[in-house]
Amino acid sequence: MYTLNWQPPYDWQWMFGFLGARAVEGIETVTDAWYERSFACDGHQGIFRVTPDVATCTLTVTLSPGLVPVAAECLARIERLFDLTCDPQKVAAALGDLGAARPGLRLPGAMSAYEQGVRAILGQLVSVAMAARLASKVVALCGEPVKDSPNYVCFPTPQALAAADPLALKALGMPLKRAESLIHLARSVVEGTFPLRPPEDIDAGMKALQQRPGIGRWTANYLALRGWQAKDVFLPDDYLIKQRFAGMTPAQIRRYAERWRPWRSYALLHIWYTDGWTPSVDGEIAGVQQ
Repeated sequence: MYTLNWQPPYDWQWMFGFLGARAVEGIETVTDAWYERSFACDGHQGIFRVTPDVATCTLTVTLSPGLVPVAAECLARIERLFDLTCDPQKVAAALGDLGAARPGLRLPGAMSAYEQGVRAILGQLVSVAMAARLASKVVALCGEPVKDSPNYVCFPTPQALAAADPLALKALGMPLKRAESLIHLARSVVEGTFPLRPPEDIDAGMKALQQRPGIGRWTANYLALRGWQAKDVFLPDDYLIKQRFAGMTPAQIRRYAERWRPWRSYALLHIWYTDGWTPSVDGEIAGVQQ
């Protein structure tokens, strides 16, 4: 058993709700009290469970025997998944009124940029629930069972997905082009050309992602947001963001969001999850809209 820490406040109910809505069958189990999932790393595989203790601001991590040899890497990935190193006071100072209603909101990360890339591509133009169902089908097709936990399957390795038949993936319920983009992504990971870690220049990295088959601007930004857990990403082309900023162009939205640097990713989350939020109409914003 291992223990990780965080700085309060932390809205675990929201975080578990976010992850639960996107949980992939065979990979993840989310309850009100804990999160559990399969994971594979450096030839080792198993499951882990995390249980937060709000009173002590600690996260208890239990690893199955298969993951103990890579415990340090597992803990580092879990820290990123749950954004445990965030300093909420710095974020609150930058967001001001925007973050006041939900001061414990954190940026959900991912266990790997590769996995998040696959899930982002599967989520194109479909609902959150449909994306999770598609991911579950891909896992069932290409994933490897966890030896010490028969109820779980590991997320498909890049090698397994790279070798998949695009027509078999298409038969799961996705366009052929999307299936091909998944295979291309997996092959680039196998070849070592996919950026699994955040590049020094996030903006340049997102532009480079858009040169890959099947990855447009939204997908590249979302991959950076969660796969790299980039703290300063905003999605002015997002459907809900455009609704919140009614009457403004993506360029105007982008300029408006400059006020929240270098924590625009957190601003994005707050806007997504604050019903009825609208931009202010003070003199500064009137200038933006001209």
